[in-house]
Amino acid sequence: MIPSPRSTILLFIATQILSFAPQATASPSYQDSERDHVISAPVERTEVLGSATGLRKRADTAYTNPADNGGYMLTIVNGTYPAGLGEPLNVILSAESDALVLKQSVDNGGFLNYMLTAGLGEECLGQHLGSDQSANLGDGKGNVTEVEELRYNYGDPYIGTCQETFQGGLHLRYWIQNNTGAYFMAVSVEKSLTEGHDIVRDGYNIGRDQLVANLTGKAVETRNITNQTTFSGSGSYKNYTYQTDVKYVSGLLKNSSDDINHFYTVEQNGYPAIDGLVAVLTVKITDKPKSSSALTTLARMPVVALIGPLLIASVVALF
Repeated sequence: MIPSPRSTILLFIATQILSFAPQATASPSYQDSERDHVISAPVERTEVLGSATGLRKRADTAYTNPADNGGYMLTIVNGTYPAGLGEPLNVILSAESDALVLKQSVDNGGFLNYMLTAGLGEECLGQHLGSDQSANLGDGKGNVTEVEELRYNYGDPYIGTCQETFQGGLHLRYWIQNNTGAYFMAVSVEKSLTEGHDIVRDGYNIGRDQLVANLTGKAVETRNITNQTTFSGSGSYKNYTYQTDVKYVSGLLKNSSDDINHFYTVEQNGYPAIDGLVAVLTVKITDKPKSSSALTTLARMPVVALIGPLLIASVVALF
C-alpha cells in the first residue's frame, strides 16, 4: 500500500504528536511471536473516551456459519494477485455473550471497551489509513464493508495505535452478523508501514492467539492448538471486568493456504497459511463501576489526546 500525500501529512503530524507522548511498555513484538509461537501479553488497563451506538439484539444462537446461507469465512480483498484472495475470519464473539458486550461502544462496558482489555483501539487519531475489506456473513446483507479496523495501542490508549500504523503488530477488522449479533473478526499480525503492512509468517494464527492471550491473560502456544482447546480468563478496563471463555472450533475454515491473501509469505516450515481453527469467545461482565462520569474521564485525558483531532481536522480542511 502506497500512502497518499494526504495520508503522508497525517502520519507526519501523528509522528510529531507521538514525540511528545510518554513512552509506553509494549507487548512482545511480532518477531518474538514468530520465533517461538508462544503468546502471552497481558496489557496495562487505562481509560479512554468514546461514543456509543445502538444496542445489539440478543440472539437465540451463538452465531451461524456464513457458508450455510451463501456467505464466506474469508474476507473480500480488492486487487489481490491472483484475484479472489481473502483473509480468514478467525475469531468470533458469540452472540451468547452479555448484551452490553455486544454493543458497539466504548461506553458502559461495550465491545470497544472490551477490546481495550487486549490493547486494541480505534485507529490513529480517528484516521483510517488502511484499505477496506468486505465480508458476506450469510445474514442476508450480502457483501458488507468492515465496521472498522482496530490496532494494537502498545499500552497507550490515546495515540498508541499510531505506533502500530508505523511499526506494525496486532490488528483486526470486524463485522457484525445481522441475524445473530455475533462479531466476526479477521485478526492478524502485520509488518510495518514501510513493508506495506504485509502479514508476518504465520501471522493469521499468531494474531488470533495473541488476541486470545491478551483477553484471558493465558499463554497460548499456537502449534499446540486443536479443535478441543479451551481457555478461560479475565481482564479489566475502565472498571469493567470481563470473563472470557474461549473454544477453538474446526469446520468453519480449511487447514489450507487455498484462497488466502499473502499465502506465499505467511506459510511457514511446511505449514499452510492457516490451521483452519476459529476462536469463539463467550464473554460475561463480572464486575462494573457503580457510576461513571464523562467529565471525570475527560479531565484525565492528556492534552495531546484533545488537540490531536483538532490538528488533523485543520490539515484535512486544507484539501
